[in-house]
Amino acid sequence: MTPATSVADLFDLSGKRALVVGGTGVLGGRFCEALAAAGAEVVVAGRSSERGADVVRRVESAGGTAWFVELDVTDRASILRAAAACAQRGGVGILVNAPGINSATPFDEITDAEWDLLLDTNLGSMFRTIQAFAPQLAATGGGSVVNISSASSGPPLSRVMAYGVAKAGVNSLTQYLARELAPQGIRVNAIVPGFFPAEQNRALLSEERVSDIIRHTPMRRLGEAHELDGALLWLASGNASGFVTGALIRVDGGFSAMTI
Repeated sequence: MTPATSVADLFDLSGKRALVVGGTGVLGGRFCEALAAAGAEVVVAGRSSERGADVVRRVESAGGTAWFVELDVTDRASILRAAAACAQRGGVGILVNAPGINSATPFDEITDAEWDLLLDTNLGSMFRTIQAFAPQLAATGGGSVVNISSASSGPPLSRVMAYGVAKAGVNSLTQYLARELAPQGIRVNAIVPGFFPAEQNRALLSEERVSDIIRHTPMRRLGEAHELDGALLWLASGNASGFVTGALIRVDGGFSAMTI
């Protein structure tokens, strides 16, 4: 790979097309805006065309390029249709996997249906999506996958057992696929965020729980969505992180470094 000639070139995504799965969510929408600001054409993928259109409008109002594709991460046929739609426009070279649902159901009350739904949405979906888009990523001569994990992936946190197990699986899947896909020129990494207020965790972030989290976070606050931009753009850019694969990048204010 030819070395970048300037710092700006390191993070320039001009000419790249990036698919953000879960792009209609709070963090996913921010990822769409950050990628577009770096020059990428962004494909906003999700179930809600209304919310997708809102993200597209935000990207375009800032001077970027984006379009929406319907994608249900629990439905392989839906993923394949989205892959076909992207292929018709030349394929994608960057895949950001940011779907997610959470639940505070206690261990002894989790049903099989809820367990299966959380693992499938948070983990199984990433396997299916990467499998469907791997040929497009390989065709770019060096595609990048960025999976979104969670501080819940370990050590175990209270009240989010099924979600945490799924995110631990995301970490493992990331490293397995980094090994599997490297011969095709595809890099697979994950961002492991700490605590960022979003729709999926709003019900879990009571005042008491937020206080507990902040006490356990050396930086003594929750994260803000834009603070994930740097890690995202670094991992997305082959110029900036061309020799990085299988990495789990923690952006958590020091939460994972704290013990007692």
